[in-house]
Amino acid sequence: MKTLVGGSDDRIRGFTMIGAEAGEVMAAVQTAMLADLPYPRLRDAVLAHPTMVEGLGSLFSNVPPRSVLSTRTYGAQ
Repeated sequence: MKTLVGGSDDRIRGFTMIGAEAGEVMAAVQTAMLADLPYPRLRDAVLAHPTMVEGLGSLFSNVPPRSVLSTRTYGAQ
């Protein structure tokens, strides 16, 4: 898995994955991108079924912390 996250707004700008269940994971990321969600919403999501999509939590946990995250609230927009 590899992702590209916007530097100023935390939006997911790109995603790629090679391997088993890549289509399943891509569908989850695509949904977040279409909804214009910041990556922490997907990173912190509690998924209903243990699947490959759970790997997104680890992927997005690797995004370096930024001061923007501490001042922004990810809730109703």
